[in-house]
Order: sequence, then structure tokens, then C-alpha cells
Amino acid sequence: MTDLHPTIARVTDRIIARSAERRAAYLDLMERQREAGTNRGILSCGNLAHGFAASGEDKPAIRGGAAMNIGIVTAYNDMLSAHQPYGRYPEQIKVFAREKGATAQVAGGVPAMCDGVTQGQAGMDLSLFSRDTIAQGAAVALSHAMFEGALLLGICDKIVPGLLIGALRFGHLPTILVPAGPMPSGLPNKEKVRVRQLYAEGKASRDDLLEAESASYHSPGTCTFYGTANSNQMMMEMMGLHVPAAAFVNPGTRLRQELTRAATHRLTEIGWNGNDYRPLARCIDEKAIVNACVGLLATGGSTNHAIHLPAIARAAGIVIDWQDFDELSHAVPLLARVYPNGAGDVNNFRDAGGIGFVVRELLAAGLLHGDLLTVGGTMADYGSEPVLVNDELHWQAAPAETRDEAMLRPVAQPFSPDGGMRLLSGNLGRAIIKTSAVAEDRWTIEAPARIFDDQNQVIAAFKAGELDRDVVVVVRFQGPRANGMPELHKLTPPLGVLQDKGFRVALLTDGRMSGASGKVPAVIHLSPEALPGLDGVSGPLARLRDGDRVRICAVKGEVTALVDEGEWAARAPAAPPPPGLGVGRELFALFRIHADEAEKGGSAILAAMETVV
Repeated sequence: MTDLHPTIARVTDRIIARSAERRAAYLDLMERQREAGTNRGILSCGNLAHGFAASGEDKPAIRGGAAMNIGIVTAYNDMLSAHQPYGRYPEQIKVFAREKGATAQVAGGVPAMCDGVTQGQAGMDLSLFSRDTIAQGAAVALSHAMFEGALLLGICDKIVPGLLIGALRFGHLPTILVPAGPMPSGLPNKEKVRVRQLYAEGKASRDDLLEAESASYHSPGTCTFYGTANSNQMMMEMMGLHVPAAAFVNPGTRLRQELTRAATHRLTEIGWNGNDYRPLARCIDEKAIVNACVGLLATGGSTNHAIHLPAIARAAGIVIDWQDFDELSHAVPLLARVYPNGAGDVNNFRDAGGIGFVVRELLAAGLLHGDLLTVGGTMADYGSEPVLVNDELHWQAAPAETRDEAMLRPVAQPFSPDGGMRLLSGNLGRAIIKTSAVAEDRWTIEAPARIFDDQNQVIAAFKAGELDRDVVVVVRFQGPRANGMPELHKLTPPLGVLQDKGFRVALLTDGRMSGASGKVPAVIHLSPEALPGLDGVSGPLARLRDGDRVRICAVKGEVTALVDEGEWAARAPAAPPPPGLGVGRELFALFRIHADEAEKGGSAILAAMETVV
């Protein structure tokens, strides 16, 4: 067995030491949950009768209590293309459970918003906090004490983290995540980007743009670019929470159905009454969190997980920070180039060897923990790909060599020696930058700042020609407490146009950019955010003024306002804009007020939870 890389070992040991007290308290609570918390054996006859009243042919088995009853938590809706395939899953899962003598019930549904629909719109202000709502919804679903295992049906941005945060409070249950797969490839990504930039320049019509977008996002299934949704699926593989190689098989295929059957069958085998008990609380440990981070870096995954992974970890009593990401990034090579970091999409990535190839390469190089308690066997089993042989599911080893060197490479010949996610710090705070899609000559930008409080102001200035120069575009008051930390993906086309004109351009924000962060340097998640916290103190970004020179350097890890120290200290912070109203945003005021910083996960419910546990 290959020795673990010293950086992976060092960071893991530091996380274990940092988390020791919280992790021990969490595991103790989960052990008590199994014995006396959510257990059908403690229900009264009235409780139990309510629980199986509508269960039809499964009623005798649920009433008898001898077989596992699976709680299905579903994020199904048929507006969100990634989740539309889930409509038929509960009935299928019930059949698959009966094949193993078990039963299944839909425990509850959780919301699943589509960031693709809300990008650049007021509804995006609800996006990050939908994760907290999903976590609470999952907890409500599993609180009925009717279940000995859980299947979580979710794929997209906030949904998988939210489901995990909620399910981890029921960590004594064995739990498997069940994906539905990406839609087939549509319009080539390069052509989509070309039309978007033409539209930003006024050289393409709205009809042209809509036609291109419709050819890209065209059918049931997850969007095929490597954003947060597909990064979620990769991380579930790296943490061993799927059955192996389930992530990127297309919907509506026999292979996809057989993987769902395999997940249901496998769950019945890892319950607490058997000899192979694998509770979620034990599966998600410090090593699993590190594996997720390593996978994110090795594949050029979404920057949103610099927020989501700390939140998932906290729900399991584990504490990680951006320094951990940064150190791991310097040790983990970039093995994949999937759009927006390359030309091909996740279907092309899968066909080139996919996650199975990446897992095997990382394990062989000592860059991945191989001794996880996974739901599907050993970590080595995730270095595989699924196939049908006479209509039966089998796993075969992932290819020994990449099938497409433009898409996927071995550790010995990576696209880059590091994973491309860096921590920046300075007198403006701490932030993340993703360099894997950025040309190296743009890793350092020094230019005057232009300050905005809203992304629509940036669009207006771009259209007026006011940004046709070297510029650091600053969009502040976009943090969790200010407005729910919306993604600013709407800025990608105009900033790309400016860069293509030859200007030195960067984005600096206390908001999020996107899982699809691309070729323009984007310094994001800046913490502390500009809006004052409960202590009344504003973040340094609120002191920045138009014309201040800002230095951003991914090489040295720097984000600094080049302003005289005395003048900087004397400046009064800018006044924040009023909070947005309408589209339900006022219903999330409680979350905004109590949310903590992005580096901790930007969560209100986790911040509050830690005051009582």
C-alpha cells in the first residue's frame, strides 16, 4: 500500500486534533440517538399506527418491525432538470426494497431551487439559505422514528450539502445518496460562451441567446458543465457515500436504474442489526472530508465547496478552514479539465475514465485516504466503472490509461502540479481564488478599484464603456448577512469581454461567483464581509474607495488595498444599501442576521446549533 503523502497526513492530523472535542461530543450524541432517539421500538401504538396507516402491502412488514424500513428524503421537482428524473424513484425504490425483504416510505420532501433559473435575479438571494432550509426539512423528515436507514435523493448546488447536514443529525442511520445523472451533451460549451459574449457586446439578439441556452440545457438531467452540482456528485464518490461510480450515468437508462437498485439493496445490508453496520456518522469523518477536498482540487471543482464542505464538516463535529484547502491545493495535482476549465463536459469526462480513473490515480500516489468506512465497500472499489452484463450490474476496473489526454491525465503527467484553489489574505481579509481556468499571466493583477454594491450596476457601467481599462471590479455587500450571498455568475460574460480586449481585469467580492468560475481572476467569499456583524463592526471591504489600487496575487496569496495605513485606519466604512424585499427575501431575515462567515460555511442554523451542543 502506498504511503500517504505527507501534506495529506499533516492536514488530516491537524483537522483531527482541532476537531477532537466537538467530534467526540457528536459521536456520543449519535450513539445515544441509536439507543433511544429515533427508533421504532420506542413508539407507542398510536404513533406506529399513524406511521404505517397508508402503507398498503408494506403495512404488515412495517408493523412487525423485523425488517429495515427505509426513509426516502426527496428533492424532486419537475422544474429543475436535474431532479425531474426523481419523480418515479420512490415507487421503484419500494419495489427494490421488497426484493430484499425491506420496506420504504417517502419520509419527506425538501425544496430544490435551480440557480440556473435564479442567476442574476432577486430569487438568488434565497439560494445559500435554501441549504439551511433543506437541512431542517431533512431533519423533520427523519424525525418520525420510523426508519432504520435513509436514501437521499438530491444532486444540485445547495441540495446535497443541505441533505447531508440534516441527515448527519441522524448519523446513527446508514445513509446512501442516490444521484440521477447528467443530461446528454448538447451545444458545445465553446459555442455557448461565444454566443453569451456576443450578447454581452450587443452583437447577438435575445432570440440568438435563448436558442443557444436551450440547446445547452435541453432535457432531464443535471447540467453538464462542471459546476457545483456535478462537483457534489464527485465528492459523494470521494467520500464513499454513493454506490461506486454512480455519479455520471445518464437518466432514463437501464444502467441508471440498476445503480438505484444497487443503492437500495446495499442499504439493507449495512443496517444496525447486521454484521456490517455503516452509520453515516462514522462514514463522514475527518478522512472523508479531506478526500472530498482532494477530489475537488484534483478535478478543478466548484469554489462553492469552500463554503459547503466546512458546513458539512461542522454538522459532523469536524472543523476545517481555508488554510486546509490551500495546503492541500499545493500538494494535489490537477488531473481533469472539464468545462469551464476545459472544452469537454462531464459526459466527456466520464467517457475518458471519469471519477474511477481519478480515484485510482490518487490512491496510487498516496493522495487519498484509502481506509474510509464507505457505503459501497472499500475506497479502492470507487476506482471502477459500472457496466451491464446480460442486463445485470457489474463493476469493472476504470481504464488503466486515460481515454482522452485533453480531458483527463494521470498523476505523473498532470495539467498542473497543484489543484488551483488558493487562500488569499491581506488588509482586506481572507478570500478564495480558483486559478485552474485562469492563465498564469493573470494570477497577479494590480489595478484601480471600481466599487459597486450590486451586480446590475456593473452591467450598466460595462454597457456605458466605463470599464474599458485595467480595473478591479469590486462588488460588496454580497455576503451571507447582507443579502444571502448570491452568485455573481451574470458578470462572467462582460468581464470576459473586457479581458479579451486586453485589459487587466479581476473581480473582488464578499459574495460568490459560481461553480462555473472561469477565465477571469475572481477573488470571492471575502471575509469578513462588508456588512457589519452583530458586533457592529464592518468588514475592511467597506473602507475601499473608487480609484484605490488593489493588488491581487495568487502566487503570493495576497489581497491588499495599497492605501496608506494611517488613511486606511481613519476611513469610515461605507453605508450598506437597504436589504432587498420581495420574492420571499424578508422571510430569510433571521438567517441573514445570524449567519456566520463564509469560511465557517455561511450558515445560521449551524452557528446557532453550536451554542447548544
